[in-house]
Amino acid sequence: MTPWQQLLLVWLVAVVAQSLGWLWQRKRSNAGIVDVVWSFGVGGAAVLVAATGSGALLPRVLLAMLGGAWGLRLGLHLWHRVRAEPEDGRYAQLRQRWGNDQRKWFAMFQFQALLIAFFALPFLAVAANPVADWNAWFMAGIATWLACVAGEAVADAQLAKFRTNPANKGKTCRDGLWRYSRHPNYFFEWLHWLAYVLLAVGSPIAWLAWSGPVVMYVFLRWISGIPFTEAQALRTRGEDYARYQRSTPMLFPWFPKEDR
Repeated sequence: MTPWQQLLLVWLVAVVAQSLGWLWQRKRSNAGIVDVVWSFGVGGAAVLVAATGSGALLPRVLLAMLGGAWGLRLGLHLWHRVRAEPEDGRYAQLRQRWGNDQRKWFAMFQFQALLIAFFALPFLAVAANPVADWNAWFMAGIATWLACVAGEAVADAQLAKFRTNPANKGKTCRDGLWRYSRHPNYFFEWLHWLAYVLLAVGSPIAWLAWSGPVVMYVFLRWISGIPFTEAQALRTRGEDYARYQRSTPMLFPWFPKEDR
């Protein structure tokens, strides 16, 4: 298949998956499922693109294993939260504005289906890579992926442990990695996309792999990640989170400064 045929296939599968997610949301009034479907969808896109790519077997196998495992881990983590907790505050805020207008909710879910296809662009570059032998770029890509997925998993586990303690209700997590970044999970999520840039070295469309880290940074920093998360944190934790903002770097980990 050509890269554009692959992209069309990914989008069509994502449309079906997010439509099913919308039906789940409609029945339970919990739009957090959209993030679960997105995670599984992007991971599934890596496997699908790898299976239908025209490049050498080695980079396609690496893509399927790494991209698929990343999506599986993140999807399972989010699913555990969605099924066990009330609707995420970001979507609860939207529900106050949209109510039960399912046209708006369906449009939101289908926008996420489009984003699945958009974030599959780096996978197209890797799946078209003709390099068939192990090299330093592949090894660096694997090392980057391992470090970033491990870092994101640790950050998620630290936050989950903090949230399970009833004494921490209304407080902000400053444990472990959260002492050095307000969003260490987002940091490693963003950095992980550089792994596909490295795996795409040698591909005739290697430049396409840069869409991953660039677009993810834009979304996390200015669109759907940090702005929504921090607005919700300020609504629920008030001055405690404001102090956290003043003392702790937003995304890139660094030593906290004294709050004045």
